Amino acid sequence: MLEKQPSAEFLQLLQDSPVIAAVKNDDGLRRALDSNCTVIFILYGTILNLSELVSQVKGAGKMAFVHVDLIDGLTTRDIAADYLAHNTQADGLISTRPNLIRRAKELNLIAIQRFFLIDSLAFESVLHQSSNADAIDILPATMPRVISRLSSLIKAPLIASGLLMDKKDILNGLSAGAMAVSTTCEDLWFV
Repeated sequence: MLEKQPSAEFLQLLQDSPVIAAVKNDDGLRRALDSNCTVIFILYGTILNLSELVSQVKGAGKMAFVHVDLIDGLTTRDIAADYLAHNTQADGLISTRPNLIRRAKELNLIAIQRFFLIDSLAFESVLHQSSNADAIDILPATMPRVISRLSSLIKAPLIASGLLMDKKDILNGLSAGAMAVSTTCEDLWFV
């Protein structure tokens, strides 16, 4: 089987607008829809309202990615990716779970695997478990040396997320080798 590459549209959007709005409530979603961000990470919701949240993002002409690990009512099994593909217009999913990344790719969803870098074992885990993902999301984003090292060792585009406080944090992540940054800090969606 040929390895699926992230959609050219997704990569182009990240190049043109490298700040991703990560939304955790309805007010944040409304603000993100008005922002210059072209990609939105949905970090909240339930199986009852997820389709509507994604529809709002798509209706604003933006790409929608759902962090399936954070959606109430979804499971950690492959069926969560199936639900997303068949019941929403999401462009892709975010998960810490390798099985969901694999299943998302089988369903032609863009798969972003999230890793929390807390020690050297977690760093090694990225190197060994990230080969199936279309993009890698690293937390926290405020580790430029680690981001630089990872970006030289993996092929997938790297997204740096978490603990971004100001424009300098964004610039540090991007200059270290991240293709984009994701933040819940609403003020940074407008920089």
